[in-house]
Amino acid sequence: MSKADETFVRMCADIIEHGTTTQGERVRPHWADGSPAYTIKRFGVCNRYDLREEFPALTLRRTALKSCMDEVLWIYQRKSSNVHDLAPHIWDEWADADGSIGKAYGYQVGQVSHYADGDFDQMDRVLKDLRDDPYSRRIMTNLYNVHDLSQMHLYPCAYNAVYNVTHAAGDERLTLNLLLVQRSQDVLAANNWNVCQYAILLMMVAQSSGMVAGELVHMIADAHIYDRHVGIVRELISRPQHPAPRVSLNPAVTDFYAFTTDDLIVEGYEHGPQVRDIPIAV
Repeated sequence: MSKADETFVRMCADIIEHGTTTQGERVRPHWADGSPAYTIKRFGVCNRYDLREEFPALTLRRTALKSCMDEVLWIYQRKSSNVHDLAPHIWDEWADADGSIGKAYGYQVGQVSHYADGDFDQMDRVLKDLRDDPYSRRIMTNLYNVHDLSQMHLYPCAYNAVYNVTHAAGDERLTLNLLLVQRSQDVLAANNWNVCQYAILLMMVAQSSGMVAGELVHMIADAHIYDRHVGIVRELISRPQHPAPRVSLNPAVTDFYAFTTDDLIVEGYEHGPQVRDIPIAV
């Protein structure tokens, strides 16, 4: 059975059974009807996924993997913060009349910094360091720029991606690992979406760097289930589990900036029915 399913079920059960509630507290999020959106939450959740073993897509329900990839390309390849450049409509609610979500996500990736060896934006610097200095402990992107927060329509949730290279004895190629730090997560709506996104990002960067994609470690500061999601989550984690799908990239693509969603190959994806009309707190 899928290890991602096992991890998700264990995390959700732990939040529901042992988490703390914000019921009755002063909270920012609200539902469409204007009522407060309370949560059950756990602080400091850490999940690990080894891409050498399997791709971490849930089979309890389907995760739209090509849509996940398109958002990754929007942020890290196209470096955009305009929803007109993105196929899924997940950010439409936060966009202004021109489609912009402000100085968030892709805008931050595209900001150029001055180094002794040249000028680079965040993603180009990652790719250069992995090529020229793979054992550096400084290879990362950070989207949480305090100077621009007031000009972001939503603060970034998953904001820090730290790359780390290992080389196991006997392995021909280096292994690229990724630590994802997330300040807040709506577990039902976004958990596996974010996991699959950054698994695909890790795969793309590893292939571009001539490495093997290894571990994705996901750190969530505030992992929460909204009050109106608890019943949905209980039903979801009770479903049958299936083997993980086989997910790979077109091996002919070795340039990070050449990948498209057509290069994502998904095989054998068995899954339960989709969860429809999930209420989203804003």
